[in-house]
Amino acid sequence: MPFIPHSDENIADMLAAIGAKDIDALFDEIPAALKAGKLTKVPAGISEMEITRLMTERAEADGRYLNFLGAGAYEHHIPSAVWQITTRGEFYSAYTPYQAEASQGTLQVIYEYQTMMTRLTGLDVSNASLYDGGSGLAEAVLMAVRANKGGSRRVLMPKTVHPLYRAACHDIVKNQEIELVEVDYDPASGKTLLPKDAEGCAALVIPQPNFFGVLEDVDAMTDWAHANKLLAIALVNPTTLAVLKAPGKWGTAPNQSAGADIAVGEGQPLGAPLANGGPYFGFMCCKQEFVRQMPGRVVGRTVDLDGKPGFSLTLQAREQHIRRAKATSNICSNQGLVVTASTIYMSLLGPEGLSRVARASHANTQSLVGKLVAVGAEQVFNGAYFHEAVIRTNVENAKLLRSLTGQGIVGGFDLSMDYPELGNAILVCATETRTEADLDRYAQQLGRIVSRLSEPPPCARK
Repeated sequence: MPFIPHSDENIADMLAAIGAKDIDALFDEIPAALKAGKLTKVPAGISEMEITRLMTERAEADGRYLNFLGAGAYEHHIPSAVWQITTRGEFYSAYTPYQAEASQGTLQVIYEYQTMMTRLTGLDVSNASLYDGGSGLAEAVLMAVRANKGGSRRVLMPKTVHPLYRAACHDIVKNQEIELVEVDYDPASGKTLLPKDAEGCAALVIPQPNFFGVLEDVDAMTDWAHANKLLAIALVNPTTLAVLKAPGKWGTAPNQSAGADIAVGEGQPLGAPLANGGPYFGFMCCKQEFVRQMPGRVVGRTVDLDGKPGFSLTLQAREQHIRRAKATSNICSNQGLVVTASTIYMSLLGPEGLSRVARASHANTQSLVGKLVAVGAEQVFNGAYFHEAVIRTNVENAKLLRSLTGQGIVGGFDLSMDYPELGNAILVCATETRTEADLDRYAQQLGRIVSRLSEPPPCARK
């Protein structure tokens, strides 16, 4: 129903009942120096036609760019039906579904989402309440430390994990005296180098693909983790799971110890647009034996006294529901709207559609790298990759990317800040939304810029 503000009579009755002179008296404890006063810089109201013109002009000022930037947020095609359904009032304004009798629709959507995520990851259980991929990884680290029977508070964290994820994870776990032990990578292949010693560690994070876009040897890493009595935390891109082995199948052990123990990642590729960085959502799945350590909430399916199916919140080990000291996490949002969009997206595409997206993205990136190498770029790593790859030129990254932006192209992610040892390296990405003409345009402009801005060799400058 539409929001109806209180009438003057309602307000007067309320003030009389509580003995207040006016509305301002309700806020008299706020010091005058802290009050903002009148909003003198807010412009006067304008008509609908005028505001439409103004917002159109501002949107056009941003420009339209050909995007080859990935690095954790990806431009995929989103069918118009996804957000047309998601923004219906039943979903758009639904609150956290504490009252099952009034929230069956919302609960069923979350249950369907959990089912889809367990099928993608090959694991037993999914939750539905993580903020994003970075904080989700931190929750997985905390979960692994709780589940580790040896009491270790050290987790092996590869340098090939997204640098922003590593930073977020460090900030969240450091005050709980958990140490993230850095694991290096092979400079030739870009793959993670397993350490010789895992003593005193609780878990190993396994990115697939890693931040460089390189595909890791996940079977060997999972087997190594379990052989050293570590939990295996899979950090995955959900789009890749349409064609790559599911985390629950990683490893070669022929028994229940096979497979990653926990899988987390960023759900943005599944139907969330590149909306200035969010809102996005994180996902988490795990083996049944660790479900009691899973943060957030889980929706379950049951039957009522008449045998009719229904849905309700089941495991909720949050501080809102139990003693704070017993809580697994203080997560207080299920990111339900974006989860709804992802559920609709996966339902519309289905397994075949998701596979097409993944395969087209992989093919486009392979084609792009070939075209860029042909005009003067160098492919940095020789390992297999998915839909991102690292290239290097002899032009300073800032100059190169700025010049590409001037030509209407977002050229990629500058790696020089986080990985200075790679030199002028850029992470490029091409999804299914890029055409052959798009790839040719990027290659043509990059070749022209590299030719113009390249530094001559020292002997030539003499």
